[in-house]
Amino acid sequence: MIELIPAIDIIDGKCVRLSQGDYDSKKVYNEYPLEVARELEANGIRRLHLVDLDGAASHHVVNYKVLEQIATFTSLVVDFGGGIQSDEDLHIAFESGAQMVTGGSVAVKEPSLFCRWLERYGANRMILGADVKDRRIAVNGWKDESACMLFPFLEEYMEKGVRKVICTDIGCDGMLQGPSVVLYREMLEQFEGLSLIASGGVGSVDDIIALDEAGVPAVIFGKALYEGRIALGDLKRFLL
Repeated sequence: MIELIPAIDIIDGKCVRLSQGDYDSKKVYNEYPLEVARELEANGIRRLHLVDLDGAASHHVVNYKVLEQIATFTSLVVDFGGGIQSDEDLHIAFESGAQMVTGGSVAVKEPSLFCRWLERYGANRMILGADVKDRRIAVNGWKDESACMLFPFLEEYMEKGVRKVICTDIGCDGMLQGPSVVLYREMLEQFEGLSLIASGGVGSVDDIIALDEAGVPAVIFGKALYEGRIALGDLKRFLL
């Protein structure tokens, strides 16, 4: 059964969502992210994807206090991303209670640093963030495209020991029009042992079912939940 990982995206300490990574499209859903996390946990959710959007835009961790609160006052297993660019950022994330950390931009711009973290903390704690636009990796909170193409990028990192990968199709993200099932199928066919976490585009329970049927191990979703397209009660079938 596919693992459900709701997302909480943070700007100014508040729970927000963007559309296609556009910061100008920001919509605040709750001023208290801890409330959101507690409600998720009360409904059987065990995992959380917490994204520091201020951190992603400013190249260093900003909203670590929110992480600290959620890690302290819930039992959710939190993976944290956004602005993890240095040893200090990584230290802050783990010290603040993250069980896993997602590195995206740093894996493109400073591969030796990301590989050192991978070696030190292991493949279970370090997640590779592969945010793609037209199959090209995007960095810096999706503001910039890199020269890296998705499949060679993945191949290189899997050879170095990466297993967990969050792949977000930016064109789908926040649009609620369905995830990139075809892309995810291709990835799973090409990379044996890939623990793929699909992200972006989920607009209904049917989208989660489609990913499950495609063999995708886990899915991140947020906007559909906050917009009422998916009710927490609808997710019980996946939480056995």
